[in-house]
Amino acid sequence: MLTPTDTVPLSGSLDAAALRRAALPLTVTVDEEVRARVARGRRLFHALRHGPGGADRRIYGADTGFGALVGYAGRTDDADQCDNTLAHLGAGQGPDLPPGIVRAALLLRARSLAQGLSGVSAEVVDRLAAMFATTFAPAVPRHGSVGASGDLIPLAYATQALRGRGHAYLDGERMPAGEALTAAGLRPLALDGRDALALVNGTSVTTAATALALDAVRGAHRSLTALTCLLTDLLGCDTGFLDADLLRAYGHPGAVDVGGRMRRTLVGGTPSGTRPLQEPYSIRCAPQLLGAAEDALRHVDGVVAADLGGVSDNPLFFPGPDPGTGEVGEGKAVHGGNFFGQPAAFAADLLASVTAQLGNLAERQLDLLVDPARNGGLPPMLATDPGAQHGLQGVQLATTAFVAEIRRAATPAGMQSLPTNLHNQDVVPFGTQAALRAHDSAELLGLLCGSLALGLRQAAHVGARRPTAPRCGELLDALADAIAPVDPDRPLDSDVRAAARLLLRYGRP
Repeated sequence: MLTPTDTVPLSGSLDAAALRRAALPLTVTVDEEVRARVARGRRLFHALRHGPGGADRRIYGADTGFGALVGYAGRTDDADQCDNTLAHLGAGQGPDLPPGIVRAALLLRARSLAQGLSGVSAEVVDRLAAMFATTFAPAVPRHGSVGASGDLIPLAYATQALRGRGHAYLDGERMPAGEALTAAGLRPLALDGRDALALVNGTSVTTAATALALDAVRGAHRSLTALTCLLTDLLGCDTGFLDADLLRAYGHPGAVDVGGRMRRTLVGGTPSGTRPLQEPYSIRCAPQLLGAAEDALRHVDGVVAADLGGVSDNPLFFPGPDPGTGEVGEGKAVHGGNFFGQPAAFAADLLASVTAQLGNLAERQLDLLVDPARNGGLPPMLATDPGAQHGLQGVQLATTAFVAEIRRAATPAGMQSLPTNLHNQDVVPFGTQAALRAHDSAELLGLLCGSLALGLRQAAHVGARRPTAPRCGELLDALADAIAPVDPDRPLDSDVRAAARLLLRYGRP
């Protein structure tokens, strides 16, 4: 079994890098400040439930039914109430989510519970933290969440696996969850109703998938910006379309910033003087397109940062004055909708739209590159011996399919509300669907960038000039070191993936 290689404190903030690292073993620490917050929240929950006036105070999920059945009494035994929370949510279907998304979601869940507002037992936080030192990952079906009361169904599967029920992965192998816990050296979680409800009543799957998708799209955006510069240099294009005065006049900060980045990448470059006065839009309008994507990604950055730092649960427990009298008291239980994943739904839908247009740009640039009418006289499909060889013809066909798939998945999910749960959940955000589809599309965008990179590497092999800008030359050299020229024809699926992996490293700051 792998051993932890990194540390994430639950007292600090989370970011995409921490969520990425959660796919592998890492050390999650619970310091005394976190322990004190969690203990205080647990005492408040018990005081509100069992202290003076507790018999007349209703706390959702502690002694009630769930969802539309809140008006009915729950089970009187705490352990039974845990089963009451989870059993009916075992209704998910479809393939398992990637274990990396599940572990990232549980890291988010642990961080939310560690804020001390959920009234959970300290053992829940400690045992979640212990899980991350292993490769244990609950098996969670993809379909079933509407993202309204959080990700109820997927998080219920995750919670059941932590109790030793259902299935889980260990070292990448799927097995009964109890066996996986034992092999990992973990004990099954024992929960009461409050603990169980707090584990499922959050948007952690939605937020994790959105954050990971954003991270991947940001990397692809940086890579595509660099690849556009390399394309510009290989073809010998005039770089007037990047003029700083021109882009300032456009008025959009993203375009100004992207244009500045592209000018820096192209420092030292010399136009060939043989290109048309105005390039096709896939080159000439690249700073405007990539700039608009940058502006949109900054909005998604803000939504994800808020979700990573917020508390997603219901109810929440706050120390302070009695809500009825205003007098100093033990505190209050507040029932509300902090589990409603609408911000992430809108953000993930926007992310999907950005991904679709970035993917379209990469595909159009590759199409330009393989077309002898527009690529400066390079051979069709960049084949070394057209007809006897076919170069990137298959790769270009595949990119068309990738773009079509991304476009299909970009249909907004966050406005497709359907009432459910006896109209208790009469509006729902469908953020989980939006986030998972954005995550899928981000993977395809990486392959589109890898396909374009492969084309640029092949263009240099079949007659394109050596880049004149040193930074463009460095990128081409890195691609050439990783990928052999296509001569003669060979299957290129693994080469596209290799280029995508190289760009993933290149695209991270």
